[in-house]
Amino acid sequence: MQFKKSVLLAVLATTTFSAPLWSAESVDLLIKDATVLTMDNSKTLYHHGVVAIKGNKIFAVGDASLAAQFDAKKVLDVQGDIVMPGLINTHTHVSMTVLRSLADDVPDRLHRYIFPLENKLITRDMVRIGANLGNVEMLRGGVTTYADMYYFEDEVAKTVDQIGMRAVLGETVIKFPVADAKNAEEGINYALRFIEEYKDHPRITPAFAPHAPYTNTTEVLQRVAELSKEKNVPVLIHLAESHTEQEKIAERADGKSPVQYMHDIGALNDHLVGAHMILVDDHDIELVKESGMGVAHNMSANIKSAKGVSPALKMYDEGVRIGLGTDGPMSGNNLSTIAEFGQVAKVHKLVNQDRAAMPPIKVIDMATMGAAKALHMEDRVGSLEVGKLADIIVVDTKAPHMVPMYNPYSALVYSAYPSDVRHSIVDGKILMEDKKILTVDEAAIIKEAVEYTQIVRDTVIANGDEVL
Repeated sequence: MQFKKSVLLAVLATTTFSAPLWSAESVDLLIKDATVLTMDNSKTLYHHGVVAIKGNKIFAVGDASLAAQFDAKKVLDVQGDIVMPGLINTHTHVSMTVLRSLADDVPDRLHRYIFPLENKLITRDMVRIGANLGNVEMLRGGVTTYADMYYFEDEVAKTVDQIGMRAVLGETVIKFPVADAKNAEEGINYALRFIEEYKDHPRITPAFAPHAPYTNTTEVLQRVAELSKEKNVPVLIHLAESHTEQEKIAERADGKSPVQYMHDIGALNDHLVGAHMILVDDHDIELVKESGMGVAHNMSANIKSAKGVSPALKMYDEGVRIGLGTDGPMSGNNLSTIAEFGQVAKVHKLVNQDRAAMPPIKVIDMATMGAAKALHMEDRVGSLEVGKLADIIVVDTKAPHMVPMYNPYSALVYSAYPSDVRHSIVDGKILMEDKKILTVDEAAIIKEAVEYTQIVRDTVIANGDEVL
């Protein structure tokens, strides 16, 4: 009898179970009766599924039978709602929320309107107020991680830390005088200080953000590339976005494209995340894939600005690290990638003249694992798998526009609104429960943003600009 018991214990010791067979495993949070979209490599889906969270990580994912194995401190019975990885917004300028809806249809808007307005308005207060507002919007819309490029990124970092989200924050480097630096060199030094301050933060990844190839010199772009490798941090950049950029780089680089130019100067690598990537050809795509860089696909902003449609579907199908982004709230206007879903699917069908192109499951993949790969974070987030960080959202499936739900991917892409998100969890903590944000005072944040609009109005009027 003693021999048999020893053999049994040895077998149990070498066998992997989600929980011990003889007692319930203690976990911090249990989500049950869920339509679980894991977004793992096999796109595993569980009806009436279960996700168990312990600490800040996913402890178990499976079918309904799993629930009995756990003793949870808190249980969310979601009654069939969609449970999926938190959305990842691969490109934005979050603090520009306070400028949203200004001059939406002005030609050459960036140079004629946005840059001059920013020169008068950007302060630490503006950045903080705008970031707080954008964080609330994103969290409400299911975004748990985002990549940002702007000024005074240490102020953005404070707001991210307070609300509890995850973010890759890039300090802008540009050759013109801006609010927090007189030139690119000062921008690099600011970024280095920011990187040193936040390099060990569990949810914030500091980064360099050279604005674009044409707004920086070759020497600056090369130095940023070298420093990013030395510091092991990302580089966020606008790339292959406009004809202006294309023309200026062609003049600088003997007719080469922006992507080819970045490759030739040694700045195309696996630390880089290129936003937009509209004006790229097959050779560019080959270089992008070989480099291991990430791509942020911002459909709404690109078509609103009439700059074109990125060959994002081709890049996705060829294995490029590509995810969805919204761009800044003066460009795409919304900050939740749920607002991008339908446009991404439909516009790619249109430009490819193929109803079957860009099916919903690819869109959701680009919003989750694809976006995680674009930011080189796929080992930590982007799917619901054991051992990954517990960044999870729950999407209501009982609103009239979500009923019936035969295919959850189709429902998300063609029917869902950002406001359908019920719960948002980051790092194992519930930040929004039943559409109520728990970590910051949402009403106070909105009130401060509304009050700030008077400063914006006064500035616009003082400029003699009639566009409001």
